[in-house]
Amino acid sequence: MAYDDYLKAQKLALKAYKSKTLQGSYPYLPVLDEILSHVHIEREENLGTINIPAKQVIGTSSAGRTQAFAYNFMPLLNYGSEFSVKWSLLYDAQIQEGIHTPIKVYEFLNKYYVIEGNKRTSVLKYVGSPTIPAEVIRKVPRLTEDKNIQIYYEFMDFYKNTKINYVVFSEKGSYQKLCQYVGKGADEQWTEDDRMNFSSFHVAFYGAYKDMGGNEIKGITDDDALLFYLSLYPYSESGDKLTSEIKKDLSKIWTEIKTLGEEEPVELLTVPNTETSMIKKMQSPKVHKVAFVYDVKPSESDWIYGQEMGRKHIIDAFHGDIDAKAFIATPYEDDEEILRKLCEEGYDIIFAIAPMFVRACIKVAPLYPNTKILNCSLNSPHASIRTYGIRIYEGKLLLGMLAASLSEKDDIGYLADYPIYGVIPGINAFALGARTINPRARVHLQWSTMENCRSDEYFLQHGISMISSQNMISPTKEDRALGLYHLSDKGTKNIATTVYQWGAFYEELINSIMRGSWKTDTTKEPKALNYWWGLSANVLDVILGSSVPDNTKRLINFLKGSIANGSFPVFSGILYDTEHNLRCGENETLAPEDVMMMDWLIEGIVGEIPTIDQLSDHAKDLVRLRGLKQTLSDQERSLV
Repeated sequence: MAYDDYLKAQKLALKAYKSKTLQGSYPYLPVLDEILSHVHIEREENLGTINIPAKQVIGTSSAGRTQAFAYNFMPLLNYGSEFSVKWSLLYDAQIQEGIHTPIKVYEFLNKYYVIEGNKRTSVLKYVGSPTIPAEVIRKVPRLTEDKNIQIYYEFMDFYKNTKINYVVFSEKGSYQKLCQYVGKGADEQWTEDDRMNFSSFHVAFYGAYKDMGGNEIKGITDDDALLFYLSLYPYSESGDKLTSEIKKDLSKIWTEIKTLGEEEPVELLTVPNTETSMIKKMQSPKVHKVAFVYDVKPSESDWIYGQEMGRKHIIDAFHGDIDAKAFIATPYEDDEEILRKLCEEGYDIIFAIAPMFVRACIKVAPLYPNTKILNCSLNSPHASIRTYGIRIYEGKLLLGMLAASLSEKDDIGYLADYPIYGVIPGINAFALGARTINPRARVHLQWSTMENCRSDEYFLQHGISMISSQNMISPTKEDRALGLYHLSDKGTKNIATTVYQWGAFYEELINSIMRGSWKTDTTKEPKALNYWWGLSANVLDVILGSSVPDNTKRLINFLKGSIANGSFPVFSGILYDTEHNLRCGENETLAPEDVMMMDWLIEGIVGEIPTIDQLSDHAKDLVRLRGLKQTLSDQERSLV
């Protein structure tokens, strides 16, 4: 019996050895002494005798007989050697009564390296034991900027409260997020019942994940996938589910799970796909019913009001052939129910306007493949839905140029709203435009969403009269503080504004779907796609007031056309941030992905990006969901 099993184990070793060798990788066990040769160990901690996850025992403490094993801990030496005899005796002992003597290991970065008991480890891994009893000494490295070490420190805090050592994440903030999902505070101790319940759920999830082929997904850990699952299916509802039930859930969101492993999960489509063919057109379904789902009434939000104008445009543009209706849903409450109902009623397209709807969209979309669901947000890495937005920064560049040309002073104002992705490019483009006309221009940045914001008071105190503000037309406000305006003691005077052409955006998007481009827009599956259109798609415009001189109008209109045809890229050439770090080289142009993800301010801006604790309460929910990482606390950062 032991003879046959040793040969089977050796065969597994040779297969692993060959695989690593062909990849050009080290085929033997990793050696901790070699790994630590360039690591500063701050201290050691004795964790006592505990059960450790077998899959996390990956190497040996010192070189010794490391080459007796392949990297998967299976034996390489031929049968008949003293080594093989001892391995076989241990195997017999395991089959007859089990191996009970703990091995000795070092733990480093939540992985284990054997000091004593390599053959016991090999046998237990061969028979598929999920855990191994071990005396554990933890080696704690000095805290540095290294991402893996930072994650390890978060794990140690998690372990201190939970005594759970089998959860492994690849991203910072994940352990805190897991505690939130399970209903525990970051520093709250877990009871024995808490550990047993979570362990039962973890085993059920892993079984379902493995059955779905999760072990083949690269770039994520099993627990990264578990964390994403819990973001959609609350632990309070899923903790008692069987493996078969979890597998059904996973099958609905499997494209999303696979996308988690993508290095570049979001593909940007910066211009509409106008290509068509008779075959694609014949195969493409007609669009008859379109739903717009808002989080508040249009009368209560300038943003939603603009979207409502886009919905009405659709009705007119398609001469009533498309039924476009609006619905109100409350994020995290009835949004999933409403989306399901709309799919059941046969809506061809659903535009979910609020970024907070994204969770409901992801859960509903895989169940109704005939309904195309889009969420109005940027950089959402979800393959089962699509996201969209407008490149507002292109218009802001022109307003910055206009502001500097009309201002008698070097100081110009900018009133921003939310510190989220997509907003920063607008601020930077405005400052870049202003300094293109006046190299001495300083753009004073204020945030309307900050607690007790008094922007007008600030601008007047600093003698700033030319200011860029929101671009959205309001259904209720009558003031002229729109786009670029002039501020004085007598009030405000509108100069120019950028206009979101949401009607044109939705019309072109619907037309592209009917041309058959929905399936051809993506270049890779699974892939998250973000429509991010601008002047070139005629979904953005700059409206100049009567006070703008004719020559200046000609210049702005010329540059508007140049941006639209691609001959004048906005972010190109030498660009520095406010700390004089080089962000773009002399002959470089920032890629659209780099522009979208901007989290830095360009040189010439006076002000900074606020943190979440500086914002008003109504702004915090959106910022937690789509905010720049530096705006969030360590705990909240994990939610981005």
